[in-house]
Amino acid sequence: MDSKTFSMKLWPPSQSTRLMLVERMTKNLSTPSVLSRKYGLLSKEEAEEDAKQIEVVAFASASQHFEKESDGDGSSAVQLYAKESSKLMLDVIRRGPRTKEDGNFIESERVRVSHETVFDISGGRRAFIDAKEAEELLKPLGDLHNKFTKICFSNTSFGLDSAHVAEPILSSLRDQLTEIDLSDFIAGRPETEALEVMTIFSSALEGSNLRYLNLSNNALGEKGVRAFAGLLKSQHNLEELYLMNDGISEEAARAVCELIPSTDRLRVLHFHNNMTGDEGAVAISELVKHSPLLEDFRCSSARVGSEGGVALAEALGSCTSLKKLDLRDNMFGVESGIALSKVLPRFSDLTEIYLSYLNLEDEGSLALANALTESVPSLEVLEMAGNDITAEAAPALAACVAAKQFLTKLNLAENELKDEGAILIAKALEEGHGQLNEVDLSTNSIRRAGARCLAQAVVSKPGFKLLNINGNFISDEGVDEVKEVFENSSCVLGPLDDNDPEGEDYDEEAEEGDDDEGELESKLMGLEIKQEE
Repeated sequence: MDSKTFSMKLWPPSQSTRLMLVERMTKNLSTPSVLSRKYGLLSKEEAEEDAKQIEVVAFASASQHFEKESDGDGSSAVQLYAKESSKLMLDVIRRGPRTKEDGNFIESERVRVSHETVFDISGGRRAFIDAKEAEELLKPLGDLHNKFTKICFSNTSFGLDSAHVAEPILSSLRDQLTEIDLSDFIAGRPETEALEVMTIFSSALEGSNLRYLNLSNNALGEKGVRAFAGLLKSQHNLEELYLMNDGISEEAARAVCELIPSTDRLRVLHFHNNMTGDEGAVAISELVKHSPLLEDFRCSSARVGSEGGVALAEALGSCTSLKKLDLRDNMFGVESGIALSKVLPRFSDLTEIYLSYLNLEDEGSLALANALTESVPSLEVLEMAGNDITAEAAPALAACVAAKQFLTKLNLAENELKDEGAILIAKALEEGHGQLNEVDLSTNSIRRAGARCLAQAVVSKPGFKLLNINGNFISDEGVDEVKEVFENSSCVLGPLDDNDPEGEDYDEEAEEGDDDEGELESKLMGLEIKQEE
């Protein structure tokens, strides 16, 4: 199931939640404080007006971020929503009470510009709208003096009647629009009607000069992609394109490549959660190959195998500005991992790489770890969970981790690193890594020694937030030791409810007990972490 399905509980917030935030901001803005004594106190009416505008801007920023976040759980969007609201509130407080001019309040420039340029009807629960509701909702777009450059119709289901209402309005705005979000805008409609609605919107927006286009969550398939042919064919300056959870098959992927005339300026391309397959990935690779400015590429959960993985890897070699790469949850295999390792040194600006659940095994993981060790100096996020990585690849992985001093998150969960690998990774994390805040080595057949070393390696890191070693084979004594390490910061240690202290021994020698675990730890801690030749 798509991770966005679970995120709906977090984002978007309900209409009642948004109204509650406005009420709280109104109260804060109109309540005497140290700052109000310095800058002046807003009246309740003025505070309420500012609070409403602040909420609209914060909601729009968070909604746009939600479509881009890699984990898709909505939590970072909620955090941004709160952070942006607080920042704008402080701006208003420091500005102080507004004077009146021609009977109207003079608005804060930052709020006014953002508020006037973004039109967003995605708040609240998903809703079907009819013609009458569309007329009311879209009324601000009909204002001859509006300055909207971005529209977001996400989370609102348009039928034929409401689409016909939107058509002339959108046609009149096409020359001023630069960002369009039509994600999840035909939910629950029969296929025939949905395709007609998409064709209507495409025709209305054809010829617009967009930098941002989001058509995610619409179950497009090839028919849907071609329904947007008019709009897609007219786009020569796209910088961001989102086609997530759209049923992008091999044929649909080819249609996308066929219809978009130029990707010379494309910086963000997301194809998450589709049924693209190898042939579809080969088609997408042509799009990637002709996107030299690409900074953020996501082709996760797309059913891509070895052939498609190799094609994508080779195409990415042209994208030397890449900063974020997410290829999670595909069937790449060793060959694709090796192909990707050959182009990694070209990504000098890469900060995030997500390579979990790709069937890389030791051979593919070794190639990637060695390539990363010698390149990508500013890497902040490294994820290689669920790749059947054993302790044999641990020295190369540890060397890579040791070299990446800017790491904030390391995820090696669901592998077979065992104590040998865990202790080497722990040793690699001991020195430096001042920005590290999350390490996940859950489900790695780790026992007492490995768990203890990991805990000791991260416990003193400033700002560290989470060590996940759940789902391992840590003895009851080992669990107690780990908890003792985190005695003064218990919230940092993740849950251990799936730990199995009676877990299967990974070899016959493991039955010799904790004394041997201590000997193993002692030997491994004395090893030098060296790059594989």
